[in-house]
Amino acid sequence: MLNVPSQSFPAPRSQQRVASGGRSKVPLKQGRSLMDWIRLTKSGKDLTGLKGRLIEVTEEELKKHNKKDDCWICIRGFVYNVSPYMEYHPGGEDELMRAAGSDGTELFDQVHRWVNYESMLKECLVGRMAIKPAVLKDYREEEKKVLNGMLPKSQVTDTLAKEGPRYPSYDWFQTNSLVTIAIYTKQKDISLDSIIVDHQDDSFRAETIIKDCLYLIHIGLSHEVQEDFSVRVVESVGKIEIVLKKRENTSWDFLGHPLENHNSLIPRKDTGLYYRKCQLISKENVTHDTRLFCLMLPPSTHLQVPIGQHVYLKLPITGTEIVKPYTPVYGSLLSEFKEPVLPNNKYIYFLIKIYHTGLFTPELDRLQIGDFVSVSSPEGNFKISKFQELEDLFLLAAGTGFTPMVKILNYALTDIPSLRKVKLMFFNKTEDDIIWRSQLEKLAFKDKRLDVEFVLSAPISEWNGKQGHISPVLLSEFFKRNLDKSKVLVCICGPVPFTEQGVRLLQDLNFSKNEIHSFTA
Repeated sequence: MLNVPSQSFPAPRSQQRVASGGRSKVPLKQGRSLMDWIRLTKSGKDLTGLKGRLIEVTEEELKKHNKKDDCWICIRGFVYNVSPYMEYHPGGEDELMRAAGSDGTELFDQVHRWVNYESMLKECLVGRMAIKPAVLKDYREEEKKVLNGMLPKSQVTDTLAKEGPRYPSYDWFQTNSLVTIAIYTKQKDISLDSIIVDHQDDSFRAETIIKDCLYLIHIGLSHEVQEDFSVRVVESVGKIEIVLKKRENTSWDFLGHPLENHNSLIPRKDTGLYYRKCQLISKENVTHDTRLFCLMLPPSTHLQVPIGQHVYLKLPITGTEIVKPYTPVYGSLLSEFKEPVLPNNKYIYFLIKIYHTGLFTPELDRLQIGDFVSVSSPEGNFKISKFQELEDLFLLAAGTGFTPMVKILNYALTDIPSLRKVKLMFFNKTEDDIIWRSQLEKLAFKDKRLDVEFVLSAPISEWNGKQGHISPVLLSEFFKRNLDKSKVLVCICGPVPFTEQGVRLLQDLNFSKNEIHSFTA
């Protein structure tokens, strides 16, 4: 993450600073109100200058865009072209320019933390900050300091030091043929999807998700290991064991030398995206414009995407790496409700709508079996703890906004003993657009706790189901609690206008903010 020189904000002479310590607004020109800005973002005008592309932005590239008519700002790892917003900013142009060409997160948080900048600047999104490559250097001195995989506490990051005795740690031990790396998280809610492991050549990388932070083990191994390995989690004590297979049955004197950010605990919002190349195994039609893609993880990777989280797919297009977020699903809605003998976690499935006039999805659709796609580590703020003692689960989806609901349905119907009812209201344009319609109908027939309602906005005359757009009448009829005080969760995903309107309508129907979780389609 980039650093901005420490300076007071708002600026001492700024129109945004007033004697009371509060914040004043700058008079805006005619036609530059918030509603005018919203209309501009809905107009379809290219506000980024990139024609719909998302790119990875280096620190050097960001610094170049530091003028009023070419102003990029980074907020929490996302880069926005705020030049079109200059005249609409209530605090004035000068305040935006204080973060021009740099990371403005700290300045933003001091004054604007309450602002939903993701929604306000959605159409100005340029892309994400690029993760910095590790800088190779002579680690011979550091190697001498490594004792049983533990670095001296003086080398532990400031973040860890502040945690006191509860910060995570690691150790290692070996047999003649195996090396086991043990990570002690000091947490009891750790599962297999909390740990991501990648190793290539002699580089070993293990990311452990601990609440809102990421604990990173990043080592250049002292000896070669085989590609395949195993991961085990002891949930009762929060211990993770990663077992590597030696290529040669020799004794290791030390585990290896530390690489960038090794043995550090970093806020997830401050970490860059790490990618690995996955191979396209299959591609099949689900609807007339939606495909089911199956990607295979490298044998040297352990990655399970948690429920409600997404990853980024990255492809090089016309010389530029384009990145798009997608939520993984299962290969089949029905088969996943059978208890697997040996779950295969080497494959990731995606339901993706192909926009033939777009840039990314046509390129994805043109990939041949055996081609590769870069897949990032997971992101998202959905917590599985929301399911604890849940009685009613309501799902509201439009189009490919159905994708987060796939894993949620699976988990709800198999792992929530307190669950009484699941209701899915699925909005589409026509019958041909409904993803996995027959599977959903079969599932509802098999499990009487599940009700599915299809709603079409442009049905044929023979359609006997619900029709129209999201409305108070449709929601109030379908989403009724079993009991007045039953514990409820409502999940909603679809195009931004659909989701925003849905959240407002649900709140009008007396669902609290804590009972609603919205995903970004």
